[in-house]
Amino acid sequence: MTDGPAPRRGPGQPWGGVRPFSIKTKLGALVVISVLITTGLMMIAMRTETELRFITVFSMIATLLITQFVAHSLTAPLDEMNAVARSIAQGDYTRRVRDNRRDELGDLAETINAMADELGEQERQRKELVANVSHELRTPIAGLRAVLENIVDGVTEADPETMRTALKQTERLGRLVETLLDLSRLDNGVVPLKKRRFEVWPYLSGVLKEANMVAPVRAGIASGSGTHTRTDVHLHLDVSPPELTAHADPERIHQVVANLIDNAVKHSPPHGRVTVKARRGNYPESLELEVLDEGPGIPRSEWHRVFERFNRGAVNRPHGPGSDGGTGLGLAIARWAVDLHGGRIGVAESQRGCRILITLPGEPSMQS
Repeated sequence: MTDGPAPRRGPGQPWGGVRPFSIKTKLGALVVISVLITTGLMMIAMRTETELRFITVFSMIATLLITQFVAHSLTAPLDEMNAVARSIAQGDYTRRVRDNRRDELGDLAETINAMADELGEQERQRKELVANVSHELRTPIAGLRAVLENIVDGVTEADPETMRTALKQTERLGRLVETLLDLSRLDNGVVPLKKRRFEVWPYLSGVLKEANMVAPVRAGIASGSGTHTRTDVHLHLDVSPPELTAHADPERIHQVVANLIDNAVKHSPPHGRVTVKARRGNYPESLELEVLDEGPGIPRSEWHRVFERFNRGAVNRPHGPGSDGGTGLGLAIARWAVDLHGGRIGVAESQRGCRILITLPGEPSMQS
């Protein structure tokens, strides 16, 4: 006979369909035991001619002891639940109630623990959204500042092309601010995606152009954001075929590519090269993206932790000149955006540096 793990019951679900040790059963057993004790003592008194008053006293003492034991077994877990509930009300979602009982109080303990898990997850999602949006706001603000500073310093003229670039950054900043209004949807697990068909080459060219434009002015921004300030790294775009199209949310994919480029540039050697590749996927309008750098790469043992929040890697000197190490949010944001599309993102094999592979499913109606 082999022993396996006992199936875990859900909140309110009794063991095996019945509760062998329910509170009603315990109270009923208390009454039965009290009657049996009294009856037994009465029979002993009749046979031994013991005075009735002694029998009554012994019966009361025995009944009180049993009642005290049962009452303590019922009230002790209630005190623990009360303490945990107070902690949850004060915002501490780490405490849990021991749910090793097989009665109604055990069901209540599991319900409280499930509530604490749900509240803790909602709090984590809220903090993640605020952190992600704050991180993303830096890029368009820095880009807009770059354009305006160049105009003020006389480096560029306020021609229509320059102003269109500034307008584009302002529009993107507005869209990111609107993300805050999606907080309730994100808490409910529903984030709207505005998918459309777009041409990959001009779209990615714009993303790389913004990355090249924003980098020079970031050195003057005193922050611990981890955004690179390097201008010595060459960004290369490889799209095949040139007329490649995709079906996705351009704003979310911008988050993915921009953060991956930012991470790759920070880890590149002096005068290194970062390549962004785009290929057609297995389905119509699907897309495969790759971002490759020439840095030290990521140890295979760390591949599963790359996209964790605030993970900054285990390499001793992972960052190139002009990088402060980062906050560990960029790759987490990239995974979040890819997951919204139902795609996949991960570290892939590479002979040199780090290679991040993204697969976007395209338009579901065309995959059949």
